[in-house]
Amino acid sequence: MDIYIARQPIFTRGKQIFAYELLFRDGTENSFPGTEGNNATSRVLSNTFFTSGIEQITGGKRAFINFTRELLIGKIPLLFPSQITTVEVLENVIPDGPVIESCRELSGKGYTIALDDFEYTPPMEPLIEISEIIKVDFAKSTREQIRAFADRFTCSGKKLLAEKVETNEEFEEALKLGYSYFQGYFFSKPQLIRRTDIPALKVNILGIMSEVGKEDYRVGTLQKLIEQDVGISYKLLRYLNSPFYRRVQEVSSIRQAIVLLGEKGIKQFLSVIFLAEISQDKPDELLKSSIIRARICEGIGMATGGRIDPSELFTLGLFSHIDAILDNSMEDIMKTLPLTSEIKSTLTGSRTALSTYLDLTRCYQQASWDSALQAASTLGLAPDRLPEIYWKAIQFADSVCMAGT
Repeated sequence: MDIYIARQPIFTRGKQIFAYELLFRDGTENSFPGTEGNNATSRVLSNTFFTSGIEQITGGKRAFINFTRELLIGKIPLLFPSQITTVEVLENVIPDGPVIESCRELSGKGYTIALDDFEYTPPMEPLIEISEIIKVDFAKSTREQIRAFADRFTCSGKKLLAEKVETNEEFEEALKLGYSYFQGYFFSKPQLIRRTDIPALKVNILGIMSEVGKEDYRVGTLQKLIEQDVGISYKLLRYLNSPFYRRVQEVSSIRQAIVLLGEKGIKQFLSVIFLAEISQDKPDELLKSSIIRARICEGIGMATGGRIDPSELFTLGLFSHIDAILDNSMEDIMKTLPLTSEIKSTLTGSRTALSTYLDLTRCYQQASWDSALQAASTLGLAPDRLPEIYWKAIQFADSVCMAGT
């Protein structure tokens, strides 16, 4: 059985990461896959979640996990650590006696209970009493319902989570109403009012990137350029000495770092540094999501035989959020970045040979499983390669961000 997993960020009022919701597909629904009486399934679950550790999947943040009625009654949530697990009760779970009893036991053992896609009915009262978080679907609920939930539950000590928040305007509305947590892709949408340009200080990084791209690129020249920027030098050495690389001997010189990374590696590193520098006033998840996209695109390219240069796909994914980072249109931004014409065309919406790679990456990140599998089929990629590519991308992004880049 193939199990696909993606994580979706949940933000605080200050747009910091509070948790990740883990989204699964085992051929049926986005809930934690069943375990009843199937040895093969049990092995997959053990290898995927319990061997790796849920803390690694979420980067040490809290995990929101959907559980069906059968899994709640079967006490499956007890397999997860209570201190970081939020048990989401799916909206189609009937709040009968066994369900209420199981949720009360889980709450008593330290698990946070959240009600998913909340719609009020009188039989929900016992679950409302047990729960700490109530999730309100902004795409399904009317504005009157959204306000009514805020009026009722914020006064009673419940935390409201606004989900499917797709625009900055919806985020601001939920913020004013007293909602505590926010989930959706609003953070990756540009606020076009600001129209921010690339800061002058960051142009130095673009200059170094351009130098790497020259056909007569030389290690000595690049070494001098990097050594002139203390910040880049520090981050480069810290990056190469991070736990992700597990080096026996520490990398201690810029020249050594350049040689170890190679031309493509150093260009990727500088691209990440550039993005990190210009996104300092944005949610950390925006940079992390960009790095994950970059690594997934690259991984797909490698898994499909390198028909497209994987390093070009890395750059494509990395800059796919640049409009949200700079609060400007993609068309305007592409005029100033030293990217290939095909990457620029893809990011501005034209269909190119690169487009399906980005489509697949976006769909997988958003747990749009059917669309992801269709894109994988178009590229000739075996679907069972996707979970590994995604998992490695998360590990890489978390490591890079922890290294301070």
